[in-house]
Amino acid sequence: MCLKRNGLSWKQIDVSMLAFTPWGIGGLAIFIIAYGLVVLEEVIDLRKSMPVILGSALIWLLVGVVFASLGRSAQAQTAAEAVIEQYGELLLFLLVSITFVNVLEERRAFDALRAKLSSLGLSTRALFWLLGLCTFVLSIVLANMTTALVMGAVALKLGRGDAKFITLSCINIVVASNAGGAFCPFGDVTSLMVWQAGKLDFLAFFHLFVPALVDWLIPALLMSFSMPKTTLNAAGEKIDAKPGTVVVVVIFAASVALSVYGRSALGLPPVAGMILGLGLLQGFAYMMKRAAKRKHDHEWVLNSFAAMQRVEWDTLLFFFGIMFAIGGLEQLGWLALANSALYQNLGATAANIAIGPVSAVLDNVPLVYAVLQMNPAMGQGQWLLLTLAAGVGGSLLAIGSAAGIALMGLAGKDYTFFKHLRWFPAISLGYVAAMGLHLWLNAALL
Repeated sequence: MCLKRNGLSWKQIDVSMLAFTPWGIGGLAIFIIAYGLVVLEEVIDLRKSMPVILGSALIWLLVGVVFASLGRSAQAQTAAEAVIEQYGELLLFLLVSITFVNVLEERRAFDALRAKLSSLGLSTRALFWLLGLCTFVLSIVLANMTTALVMGAVALKLGRGDAKFITLSCINIVVASNAGGAFCPFGDVTSLMVWQAGKLDFLAFFHLFVPALVDWLIPALLMSFSMPKTTLNAAGEKIDAKPGTVVVVVIFAASVALSVYGRSALGLPPVAGMILGLGLLQGFAYMMKRAAKRKHDHEWVLNSFAAMQRVEWDTLLFFFGIMFAIGGLEQLGWLALANSALYQNLGATAANIAIGPVSAVLDNVPLVYAVLQMNPAMGQGQWLLLTLAAGVGGSLLAIGSAAGIALMGLAGKDYTFFKHLRWFPAISLGYVAAMGLHLWLNAALL
């Protein structure tokens, strides 16, 4: 064993030396196999949370055995509890956010938006731009996948029978949703993770507004030239939102504002404001239930618990499995090696820019969480660069983001991997421009 060859006893070694021991190699192999099964999710019909949950538990079993032999069981326990605490904050924040989105969906808010856009009678090119703009704005506060599904449904309704319109609109929606989510802590899980970790304050994210906007505008402009100025014959459909929709939106906005205030002014974790918002939502749901009895109108009933039950637990458990597994790999020395190879040898700028293309193949959540656990010595500008690259890099390929994967399932043959790939040069140009703009505009922060 390498440790014996170096003449070191177990209790004398540094934890960073564990990577190339059988335990360290075994832990990495478990992670690679588990993530490989995630990549094959659609092929083997296996929920993505299952392999990473099992893999993370096995990795921590190895950590427990190794640290017990080193007499450092307390250190392993502290490390595991730290990961669980980090995930707990992320879980509660996402749980409340998704609940609000599900309530708005149940209130028909998104259906009303689709009907409104359908009735405008605009040209295909104008609708293309309107869809992209609405997506960019909505994804600032909604999850990019939710925004993409809502606006994708609009595109499918408007472009029924026009495959080219649907294809270009779907690509536009994927790029816009990822770009819009990149410059706001609530727009993407990775942005939220960076904010909760305290690497950036709330207002710092808005330094990314112009680069993120350009990341969307460049490919959108190039694609718009291929869109004819014809008018789609979309049948008008009037859909009204259910009672209480406006109040739910106000409570959601207040929750976000309270999260920002609690973090910046009171030093509280962002989740505190969201928990208060959930309490307000529950109270409003009770008032709506009482109103429904008085009015004898079932549409006034607002069941917030039913909205919580529709949360996508597979995705939330996937996040836990990934975070827990990477936390275990950190204890086995792998993140120290990755930090040395990337941030010390390549430099922070090159390493962070490279995160984007890698996130087009791998999920950006494990990549960003791994960097957070490495905790390289970087200034505010570099953390912003990481956030931007991870947020918009997934647009390079259809499989690079939850938004793209969701739209492929929704649009079928009209939006596929290879149809997205045809516009890879245009999307790449937007990515390069966004990186360059950030390095120029925010040079003082680097």
